[in-house]
Amino acid sequence: MADHAAPDSTTSLSAAAAATTADSSSAPPIVITPVPKRAWGDEEDDDVVESGDSSSAPSEYLESLKIQDDTNLEEPIDSNITAVTTGDTPYSSASTFEDLNLSKELLKGLYVEMKFHKPSKIQAISLPMILTPPYKDLIAQAHNGSGKTTCFVLGMLSRVDVNLKAPQAFCICPTRELAMQNIEVLKKMGKYTGITSECAVPADSANYIPMSKRPPITAQVVIGTPGTIKKWMSSRKLGVSCVKILVFDEADHMLGEDGFQDDSLRIMRDIERSSPHCQVLLFSATFDENVKNFVSRVVKDYNQLFVKKEELSLESVKQYKLICPDELTKIRVIKDRIFELADKLGQTIIFVRTRNSAGMLHKALVDLGYEVTTIQGALTTEIRDKIIKEFKDGLTKVLISTDLLARGFDQQQVNLVINYDLPLKYEPSPQATKYRSSSLSEPNYEVYLHRIGRAGRFGRKGKFLCLLYLGTCFSRLL
Repeated sequence: MADHAAPDSTTSLSAAAAATTADSSSAPPIVITPVPKRAWGDEEDDDVVESGDSSSAPSEYLESLKIQDDTNLEEPIDSNITAVTTGDTPYSSASTFEDLNLSKELLKGLYVEMKFHKPSKIQAISLPMILTPPYKDLIAQAHNGSGKTTCFVLGMLSRVDVNLKAPQAFCICPTRELAMQNIEVLKKMGKYTGITSECAVPADSANYIPMSKRPPITAQVVIGTPGTIKKWMSSRKLGVSCVKILVFDEADHMLGEDGFQDDSLRIMRDIERSSPHCQVLLFSATFDENVKNFVSRVVKDYNQLFVKKEELSLESVKQYKLICPDELTKIRVIKDRIFELADKLGQTIIFVRTRNSAGMLHKALVDLGYEVTTIQGALTTEIRDKIIKEFKDGLTKVLISTDLLARGFDQQQVNLVINYDLPLKYEPSPQATKYRSSSLSEPNYEVYLHRIGRAGRFGRKGKFLCLLYLGTCFSRLL
């Protein structure tokens, strides 16, 4: 699930906001501590900020954040990608896009529209595996912001027969926002190819067409969410007999028990029955052991790329933790520090755990006179689209989000991410169909890494600040 509606067990944020208007002279000091390297594989940090002066503590390290120019960026350090191949097909790493035997139209899209110069490490290793016959399935794991989207988008575009007016490539995504982002990348990269595409996401009210009146899909690439794609397939509006390549973006969530496993398996099996030679690509920054074991049962004879778990954190994103004695301190950090420096920071995403928490934090900050927008799964599609567009256009600086945007969301000007609530693992409750936290001592490591990945896109420098309650067991993990 992208986000959860479970009630919070925290102090009322509205009450905390009101308390900030009182005299804060006796407020506890703010102490920001860098997360040690041993915990998340981050680089050691020399510019440690520890101060008892609550008026200046975060400023010094936040001041170092500037919007980076697109020139001279270094990609994430992911040279420790391990490749495991099956069969006897030789694969050579691609040092240039020309090495991949791409069409001139695709090369033009890469150089002119995408403004790429050469493949990133994950692209150099994975693209020969994707594009070389006999087109083996691939499970690929690499750092956030390392160029995974280009790998599977280029793979889909390369396999399409432009003269065949039928769906030939599918990409399944966990959220509407990610599906729409991916199709924009595909349109940009494939601008000169003439390849057609369709975004299969729930329609907003203005564009809703009853399924009975919808014409059959003839677009050559379909990118969308599993529910909508399954609905189109079931209604026979979306044929799968010509599908050559099937991609699962954020595959660990798509195939995980707490994600979209049932819908994803149904789509995969229906396509494999109609197109038995379809290539399956699974991409994500994280794959836990349960998902790996499950994937090994449903995907056979595949190549694999992976990064050691302890090396998954981005070197370009420095992580800090702040121990907060209460909810008021969390509000005070955001109020006094984040908004104070918002114009210098570029853009900021504040992650919360539940929809309720998102709503209460939004109200608390707005009541204090601050401008902030909030996105979560209960909003209408029209409102969600508007919020994303305004944020991507730079009209809003600070965005509160549930984990709806934790995976795959790409906004290069985001260079500060705040963990307002630590992400937790959820399990089905035997008393209800809703999800609840299995234990307050079970942080979700994978979601934590995905949240970090919203900053530091493709080597840009960023900061990640985790707000923790004093006395919780989370301090042993951070």
